[in-house]
Amino acid sequence: MSNSVEFAYDVTEENFETRVMAASDNVPILVDFWAPWCGPCRALGPLLEKLAAEFGGRFLLARVNADDNPGLVQQFGVRGIPSVKVVVERRLVDEFTGALPESQLREFLQQMLPSPAAELIESARVTRTAGDLKRAAGLLSEAMALDPANEAIQLDLAETLLDADILDEAAHILESLPIFPKDPQRVDQLKARLALLQNAPPQTDAASLEARIEMHPDDLQARLELALLHANDGRYEPAFQNLLEIVRRDRTFGDEVARKTLVNMFNVADDDGLVRRYRMELAGMLNR
Repeated sequence: MSNSVEFAYDVTEENFETRVMAASDNVPILVDFWAPWCGPCRALGPLLEKLAAEFGGRFLLARVNADDNPGLVQQFGVRGIPSVKVVVERRLVDEFTGALPESQLREFLQQMLPSPAAELIESARVTRTAGDLKRAAGLLSEAMALDPANEAIQLDLAETLLDADILDEAAHILESLPIFPKDPQRVDQLKARLALLQNAPPQTDAASLEARIEMHPDDLQARLELALLHANDGRYEPAFQNLLEIVRRDRTFGDEVARKTLVNMFNVADDDGLVRRYRMELAGMLNR
C-alpha cells in the first residue's frame, strides 16, 4: 500500500503512540488493520485513502499491517480484517469490520466526524439565544452551504425561521427534505408548527374572541381563531379545549378543521401528559 497519500500513513507498534494516540488529540484517526494476503483489504484500503484525501484532513488514516504488529492487534481486540477502529482523544469511539462499499463508508464518516460548519452552528446557537433570530438564520444558512447534507442544520434553520415568522423560507426547507428523514419526529413537529402558523388568525385579541363566543356559543370560527391564538402563545390546554368543543358541536365544521388542527397541536405541544389526556378525549368523542 502507498505511503504517498497526504492524509494516510503507515504506523507500527514503535510509532503508534505518537502517530495515532497523540495525534487523536487534534483530529479523529481511523486505524485500518490490514494484511497483504487479505483480498477485502485491497478493496477497502484504496477507498479509505481516497476519502482521507477528499475530506482534506478532517480525519487521518493510520494503516497497521496486522501481521507485523501483533501487539496492536491484541490491544485493539482485532478478530478479523479488514478492521477499522476510530480513535478520538486517545479513546476508541467507533469501529467496523469488513470492506464496506463507498456509500456506507461515507455515511459512517458523516456520522463520526464533526460538521465542517461546527463553528457556525455554535455561533448561531449563541446568537439565537441572545434573541437575534435573523442573524442566527443567516449563520445557519452559511452552515448549510458548507454541509448541505446535514439534516440537523436544515431543521435548526427551519425552526429559527419559524421563530422569526419567516414562513415561506421555512416551508421551502421542510418541503425539500428527503421522504424518509433521519429525525422524522422533529420533522413532523416542525411541519405541524408551520401549519399552525400559516393558519394563524388575523391580528386580534383573546378578549374580543371570548366576547364573541359568550354572545354566540356556536360561533365556531371564533373558537377556532381563539384556539390558534392560544397555541401560538404556547397555551395548549385552552387551545385543546376550544377545538374539542368545536368537534363536540360540529365535527364536520371547516372540513374537520378542528380535528386536524388538534392532531397538529398534539405533535407540537411538549407536555406529554396533557397530550395523552386530550388524545383520549378526542378519540372518545369521535367514537361515540
